[in-house]
Amino acid sequence: MAIESPSRTSAARAVPPAAAAPAGSRMSTRSKLILMVLCAAQFMVALDFSILNVALPALGEDLGMGQADLQWAVTAFALPSGGFLLFFGRLADLYGRRRLFLSGLALFTAASVLATLAWDPASLLAGRALQGLGAAMIVPTGMSLLTTTFTEGPQRERALGISGTLMSLGFTIGMVLGGVMTDTLGWRSTMGLLAVAGGGVLLAAPGLLTESRRADRPRLDVPGALTVTGGLLALIYALSTAAQRGFGRTDVVVTLVGGVVLLVAFAVVESRAAEPLVSLPMLRRRTVAWGNLAGMMTFAMMSTVIFLLTLYLQEVLELSAALTGLVFGVQGLFAALGGVTAPKVIARFGARRTLIGGLLVQAVFTAALLGVGTDSVSGAWLALVAASLGCVGHLWAIVAYGVTATSGLPDGEQGLATGLVTSSQQVGMTVGIPLLSAVVSARVAVLRDGGSSFAEATLGGVRLGLGVDAAIVAAVAGLAALGLRRRAAAGR
Repeated sequence: MAIESPSRTSAARAVPPAAAAPAGSRMSTRSKLILMVLCAAQFMVALDFSILNVALPALGEDLGMGQADLQWAVTAFALPSGGFLLFFGRLADLYGRRRLFLSGLALFTAASVLATLAWDPASLLAGRALQGLGAAMIVPTGMSLLTTTFTEGPQRERALGISGTLMSLGFTIGMVLGGVMTDTLGWRSTMGLLAVAGGGVLLAAPGLLTESRRADRPRLDVPGALTVTGGLLALIYALSTAAQRGFGRTDVVVTLVGGVVLLVAFAVVESRAAEPLVSLPMLRRRTVAWGNLAGMMTFAMMSTVIFLLTLYLQEVLELSAALTGLVFGVQGLFAALGGVTAPKVIARFGARRTLIGGLLVQAVFTAALLGVGTDSVSGAWLALVAASLGCVGHLWAIVAYGVTATSGLPDGEQGLATGLVTSSQQVGMTVGIPLLSAVVSARVAVLRDGGSSFAEATLGGVRLGLGVDAAIVAAVAGLAALGLRRRAAAGR
């Protein structure tokens, strides 16, 4: 538990969780069970983020949804899950993390049942939106319960390593599992799986988790909550819609501009609020600012790599769903390896160096994927090896940025800090694919107009997307190294 300065004791002291892990590096049995419950919830949300993607055609045929409307099955979840994260993270600090976590689990489970039983498009979209709202309650509260349960140092690094691994695995496994379950049991089984998982976590959590919150009860910053939530909702809607229909649509342009305006208004509101939703001094901490930027981009760019490799393996190499799933399965094993080794790497080199090194490893092996071609054997092997090794660096970066962005903060601000961390994750997974999809689509269109075959044009688009992806990750690594080094030199 972080030690607070005397001047802040009355304002930011948190009610500590009774089950806080001991200061040693070994976890008690109870601590392991708490970690298992919290990580299961995070994994479940990450799974939901991608499990329905492959099932969309079958879903649309069953419920009578047109091709143009299918994207709403994904967007309906992404909007509330990303838009309300900061709001619920702060609400948990004030009124109880355990209470909000359990409420989110109950809502998520009930919404998953509704989505499983959906009888028309409206009922499905209602279920997906409520799932997203429940996820927005689960993710920041689960992360803040984790960081207040496990003391800063080896225990927290290990816990964040396991949590980050499962978060990344959930997104990857969701794409593979969604296809397998849809082919064998139907698309409803994907939502049914989430209902069962949510119910299981909901049964286990109450007996393990204890309440924690801020001892004082400051007023909720309503103007800040409205502007930041509205801004995030608008940006996520604009980027999600643009990925499907392009950036030239009026609704995309209007919501994109509106989102930026609302976020600027949020910054102004927070600078003047007596009890702000987001502490601007916290955002001025280099560890918080650079840690979250790096985290958002590592999630955005690795989720994009998975998307682009799916296009390459199935559209260019014409591999079966089973072989494509094998590639991602191996990638998932290497992601687990990265998560397991990350705490040891951090202990040896420090969080800052691990963060930068992880980003560079991800960038290098993403760039290596530029060598993919039309030969099925060499292309599949390169995709498997380079993406798997890139995932190791990706998990190092995930764990290191979680440690970096939450270290040195009092427990009373952990909900906000973890809300920022999880917002970075969710926004990253939401914006990466739409942004680079637009780049890929434009390149494919140009090549098709030039007479290239569909496979050749798709390969050209995938290569361009991978090149931009690698360049962005490398640039973020350089900027984060500079920003965090300045912090170290300043002694802050």
